[in-house]
Amino acid sequence: MLGVKSYAQDPIFTQYFLIPETQNPSFTGFLESTSAGVFHRSQWVSLNLKVDTDYAYFSTYSEEARSGIGVNFLNHRESFTGYNYVQANVNYAYSVQLDYDWYFRPGIEVGFGSKSFGFQNLVLGDQINIGNETINPISVDPLQVKNRLNFLDISAGLLFHNNNFWVGTSVKHLNRPNISLVEEGNVPLDMFFSVTTGYEFDIASYVDPVFLPYETRMMLTANFMKQAQYNRLDIGTALIFNNLSLGTTFALNPMPQSTNSPLLSSINFFTGLQYEKFKIGLSYDAITSKIGKSGGTFELGLVYQFDLDARKCFGCPINE
Repeated sequence: MLGVKSYAQDPIFTQYFLIPETQNPSFTGFLESTSAGVFHRSQWVSLNLKVDTDYAYFSTYSEEARSGIGVNFLNHRESFTGYNYVQANVNYAYSVQLDYDWYFRPGIEVGFGSKSFGFQNLVLGDQINIGNETINPISVDPLQVKNRLNFLDISAGLLFHNNNFWVGTSVKHLNRPNISLVEEGNVPLDMFFSVTTGYEFDIASYVDPVFLPYETRMMLTANFMKQAQYNRLDIGTALIFNNLSLGTTFALNPMPQSTNSPLLSSINFFTGLQYEKFKIGLSYDAITSKIGKSGGTFELGLVYQFDLDARKCFGCPINE
């Protein structure tokens, strides 16, 4: 008897505050302008289980409809297993003004996903002939493995914010699509929960920035994520100058599954730079867990914002 069990974990970006749509569709059109961007993430670059993720998006905002609309594309690849995950989504968020300062934004995301593994190298038990040490290319095993599966994926989110503070929550994979790669199999994709919050303020409003430019801002951010047994809490801060930002986040494991699980899994350094309408983000994750000499994780992003007079861009440098 052969049992097949699989697990799936959504890709996570270190610079989630620069592309918050990856966490919550309610952020679609949040800056009340049109923008587009591409991001690349390489994880564990020195190991043979290297993971690469590419993300691209386009979003815009309609003042008349008080709505943000966007599309995004995700490609996630693992070198060791040959796993490949591609998904295209359409996002929508509606902005409701609660009072003079506060807004409420519900959002929804509908996408089409496709996953595959490198089963071309899979060898089943009845193919192995120990006597003459050969591999039979034909198997009569009743297990029928699909090379690729396609599925519909639905996610939703809520967001409350003013000009300086935001807090939101989202649930991905609400319909729990079947991601089994076995014919007639049924493996519902685990829902992905997240809670994201942040606060951005002028340092001069609280203290005298003696050694910093007077217009320097600070961002405080936290992002909690949970999917099945996996959980993670990112907390951090950044200094935001006129065209430059520098910051650090800490990736924590707040609910370890064993006594050997480390509380701190990585320390993540990031910087951002703006030149006219372009924003560039770069980050490096220094792994602190006992995974070996992984080489860390690198992330590079490029955003083009069509309107420089848009709402303040939290987490990245802007021209004001």
